[in-house]
Amino acid sequence: MQKKDKWKILFFVLLGFVILTLAALLILVNLPAKNSKEIKELSSDEIAGFNIQTNKEDLNVLINRYLNEEGFKGSINYDVLLKEQVELYGTLPAFGNDVELKLTFQPKALKNGDLLLEQKSISVGQMKLPVSYVLNIVNNRFKTPDWVVIQPNDKLIYVSLQNMELKSGLQVKAKKFDLKRDDISFRLIVPPEK
Repeated sequence: MQKKDKWKILFFVLLGFVILTLAALLILVNLPAKNSKEIKELSSDEIAGFNIQTNKEDLNVLINRYLNEEGFKGSINYDVLLKEQVELYGTLPAFGNDVELKLTFQPKALKNGDLLLEQKSISVGQMKLPVSYVLNIVNNRFKTPDWVVIQPNDKLIYVSLQNMELKSGLQVKAKKFDLKRDDISFRLIVPPEK
């Protein structure tokens, strides 16, 4: 073989090697990955949710910040405090003076995600007044969110968390609300796209 022919053969061998390598790379790139999982297409009506575990201390901050920011603390100031029970502190104007008020409630998470607060004790200064009368005054004088319904005759406050409007469109449902064990959990629901 001549020197010229050797170079031609080596050139074509190298060219063939390069073409085969490129072809192999193209085939490998276009094959699906091993153990690939199908990604489920989400429809616009699917709901996603997250479980949130919290404690009384953090929830106290959140509740009172919400009441302040949403303007529910006005001329008649009140605070909500979670201890062994839900406690509501406030003042009522009576006979030219502010009378201190304290109501305690036992919370219960309902199956639909709302909360029911059953009135347990009440104190209005040193006066003894009927519970339904005081709850009626609280209902008429204290500005509460629309999703909080005070039922004076039943000595209950119904907290409809699913009707609570959050700016993000998220919904909240109570799962557990055990204040004695500080075991509080919610489900945060992302509604379907509109």
